[in-house]
Amino acid sequence: MRFLLDPEQRAFADSLHAMLTAADTPSVARDWSLGERASGRALWSRLAEAGVFGLAVPEAYGGFGPLPVELAVAFVELGRHAVPGPLVETVAAAALLTALDDTGPAKRLLPELASGETTATLAVGAARMLDADAADVLLTAAPSHGPTRAAEADPAKTRTAELRLAPPVRSHAPIPSLDPTRRLFPSPTGGELLAAGPQVAAAVEQALARARLATAAQALGVGLALLDKTVAYVRQRTQFGVPVGSFQAVKHRLADAAIALEFARPLVFGAALTRDPADVAAAKLTACEAAYTTARAALQLHGAIGYTAEYELSLWLTKARVLRTAWGGPDACRDLVLSGGDRRW
Repeated sequence: MRFLLDPEQRAFADSLHAMLTAADTPSVARDWSLGERASGRALWSRLAEAGVFGLAVPEAYGGFGPLPVELAVAFVELGRHAVPGPLVETVAAAALLTALDDTGPAKRLLPELASGETTATLAVGAARMLDADAADVLLTAAPSHGPTRAAEADPAKTRTAELRLAPPVRSHAPIPSLDPTRRLFPSPTGGELLAAGPQVAAAVEQALARARLATAAQALGVGLALLDKTVAYVRQRTQFGVPVGSFQAVKHRLADAAIALEFARPLVFGAALTRDPADVAAAKLTACEAAYTTARAALQLHGAIGYTAEYELSLWLTKARVLRTAWGGPDACRDLVLSGGDRRW
């Protein structure tokens, strides 16, 4: 199986890279971490015009997807440039609504998500919600255990869930986060019931797989950015009159990071092709561990400057750490791989 991108996919990645480079995303991320949304919303609109969110939405609802491989391509670039906001949550919400095909919530919410007119965040049985103060659509999904006719006919269908459109979160202060661009809030309770039943539980599983795939691709981009920045730094920094990048120990650290990232890349795009939950879990585990390994090397090789929040490297360092546990940490992903993807949320 070939995992090389075709010319159109490479051109898409190149166009996103050029656009995000010109957008000065580190400044956008700094603004976002302070609760200043203007630059982030402007960038969000440009991403929507480039078709990023339409990749997660079917044509019937105004998108041109779902195209998981192209979505992975986009999220590698979003991670490479440390773009803030509920990016993963929006595509996960789109996957959940798409799985509830031909329902009121899908017709009501998906077109505006595809166009970028609205942003969404999603909490699945979680106590915290990302960017709840900035998103236009707040969705919560939680297990429900009430009796159903399907459960009486087939005990395998006893797993049910409910999806709610939660009320806005405006008054709460954000919960402290290692990554200041990931603003966490208590998950709101109550709100409009959009759907309930076994079909919601099945849709949530698809949303979780899409979230893990997007997170894996984002982590891969974060790791690649950290590697590029560290290679450039060790070429400039000198010790004993020579660049530190010429030292064998430094070369070994960077080579280990590069190999880990290159091993993760085919797993990410392979999972995008198969869409198998176990493959997706393996991709997330490998990509996030590779990014975390690269972050540790980058921190050490940058020396004391790497520890400062003012230095731009911190935007990627902290993101590599939090993506490692977002949407399922290493242990949860290993369990999914070993169970063949048959673990339930």
